[in-house]
Amino acid sequence: MRFRTRIALLTAAAVCAATATALPAQAATDTHLEGKLPSGAAYLMDVPADWNGTVLLFSHGYRPAGSPSPGEDSPDSTTRDKLLAEGYALIGSSYATNGWAVTDAVPDQLATLDLFTEKFGTAGRTLAWGRSYGGLVTTALAERHADRFDGSLSMCGLVQGGVANWNSTLDPVFALKTLLAPGADIPLTGFADQAAAVAAANTLASKTSAAQQTPEGRARIALAAALHNIPGYNDATQTKPGPTDWQTQQANQYTAVTGLIQRPAFSWRQEAESRAGGNMSWNTGVDYTAMLARSPLYKEVTELYQEAGLSLRTDLTALNRAPRISADPAAVGWMRHTSAFSGRLADPQLNIHTTGDALIPVQAESAYRRAATAAGSGALLSQAYVDAPGHCTFTPGERLGALHTLEHRLDTGHWDASPESLNSRSQQADSTTEARYAAYRPSTYPRPYDLAHPGDARP
Repeated sequence: MRFRTRIALLTAAAVCAATATALPAQAATDTHLEGKLPSGAAYLMDVPADWNGTVLLFSHGYRPAGSPSPGEDSPDSTTRDKLLAEGYALIGSSYATNGWAVTDAVPDQLATLDLFTEKFGTAGRTLAWGRSYGGLVTTALAERHADRFDGSLSMCGLVQGGVANWNSTLDPVFALKTLLAPGADIPLTGFADQAAAVAAANTLASKTSAAQQTPEGRARIALAAALHNIPGYNDATQTKPGPTDWQTQQANQYTAVTGLIQRPAFSWRQEAESRAGGNMSWNTGVDYTAMLARSPLYKEVTELYQEAGLSLRTDLTALNRAPRISADPAAVGWMRHTSAFSGRLADPQLNIHTTGDALIPVQAESAYRRAATAAGSGALLSQAYVDAPGHCTFTPGERLGALHTLEHRLDTGHWDASPESLNSRSQQADSTTEARYAAYRPSTYPRPYDLAHPGDARP
């Protein structure tokens, strides 16, 4: 809907006096606002002069503790400019703290929306969207505050939820430690501080680097990668392997495994543990033989083991017999309460994911589909896939194509989210880049955990 009435640019005092029930005000020029919320989070708002009545609340991705924390209201400047040209109002905030900050992010985003309504009036349509960790925040907003939104868009989101994420992050480093450094004292959880986490990461990274120099080590690294479903082509700078080019595939995975060790598996885990009050993940009762058999990378692992002259059965037996890691029940409870999903949606949600994502593997979408189906919300959820390597490597056109697909669902009451429709909308939004939506179905998530399945609650 377009609003034709125009008013002069309001002063800051007059804008603040706008009521929550007023029609969306239109300024003679575009409006850009920056400021601080009471929590200390920074907010950002861009409202075009010809506002179309829809506001997009953007949730940004993970930022490590101690890193800069500016406000963000869009994924990138090109996407922002295209959306503003189409008349959308864009808003978003940083979070009061960085790290696993869902308990700050959700209220900060709601406060940003409240402030927008105070300044500009109630929007005709309100959509939540976010990328990466911001996809977790977006889904939390959609599930827990459905009355505030008309729909949501998660891009390469951490939609498997917090418990599943940390369990799945534990498995590959458990395999690396067990098979590459069985006698080394390398803690995988329960870090006293960041220094302890970084020291453990450096030790395991050194062992992994040495292992990469031998066929036996490469096979074992491939096994660890398979337990996390790390794709064999996960960065556009990499050589794209052929269907049976196991060596190139493994080399690409090794790069991603190194990144996993350096950031999420140790440093980021320690920060999350400090919030949860202990270790929130476990591998008690896990059958790694069965997990590998379900992985789409099973064939690669078997071939590399055969080439190295190693017994895969022996290594899997070692994994299954190795001393296990138990969780702190209170920490699991905190993560479950703050960061696990029910799958209950009241409004449509579209999720998009790149197929070659190593940071948040595409199987995360299977985990959320499982939750939504069990909760009876399957018809409200649509998922689409971009055939591309990397994490969140969507083009601006692909982002806008997804947004317009969500809006089409809201306008018509049915999904039209086929790759052909998404590509057509993406090309209309940006004809300068190729749209890469493709038919794809991810395999099952290694260890799903959601509130719709009571059995998941038992570590």
